[in-house]
Amino acid sequence: MKPSRILSTSLFAFAVLAGSSGARAEVSPLDLVGPIADYKIYVSENLEKLVADTRQFTDAVKAGDLDKAKSLFGSTRMSYEAIEPIAELFSDLDASIDSRADDHEKAEKDPGFTGFHRIEYGLFAENSTKDLAPFADKLMADVTDLNKRITDLTLPPEKVVGGAAVLMEEVAATKISGEEDRYSHTDLWDFKANFDGSRKIFDLVRPLIEKDEGDFITKVSANFDKVDETLGKYKTAEGYELYDKLSEDDRAVLAAAVNTLAEDLSTLRGKLGLN
Repeated sequence: MKPSRILSTSLFAFAVLAGSSGARAEVSPLDLVGPIADYKIYVSENLEKLVADTRQFTDAVKAGDLDKAKSLFGSTRMSYEAIEPIAELFSDLDASIDSRADDHEKAEKDPGFTGFHRIEYGLFAENSTKDLAPFADKLMADVTDLNKRITDLTLPPEKVVGGAAVLMEEVAATKISGEEDRYSHTDLWDFKANFDGSRKIFDLVRPLIEKDEGDFITKVSANFDKVDETLGKYKTAEGYELYDKLSEDDRAVLAAAVNTLAEDLSTLRGKLGLN
């Protein structure tokens, strides 16, 4: 075979392979620099708010102001839940800030059970701020440490994009049952923040694949909108209704939308060539 024929054949083969990979062949690492930089700003802004809100919350706990501490619990957590797609990147702090009783051998009585949910247990299950001051101090210290880390924290694109899907899978598998905020039933605050955090990632990268994946973009956007519409029914002046106020129909709609989002977002990394 002549060299020119070989070259022609090779180019044809490359073109076929490039065409078969669709949008993935068109997204380069450089294309992701801007979206990831914007996402880091989003994380930083949420962490600044988390520090300020957590200080108010823990001050109320330490002052023994039970009613105020209870009223601040759901809203304080939202900034943390919004950045949960990247919790894997600070897993040590995530374990101390946001672990559940089930993660510990002695459940609520385990000394290793700290963070938001340990304080939640005291406030809502025991209806008291007694002995919560050390947990409040540790939570404040952990949140402050996390805020300091973000400057030097590297955000790998595959972890950021993959984290949005993993979070939706977690919501579908466990959170939708109401297990996370089991004492306070402030799950809707968490859901709103989780969905907003995942949608932020989706919105930042969607321009990279919108041309070739229009149907996919439309479908995912519609499901995010459906979740917002469902949550909007339970919006109040103070935030959201308690989770046990949801009707069975709305729980079913929410569960279906979350499952679909988890499935669709699990393909987003591949569409961006990040697998």
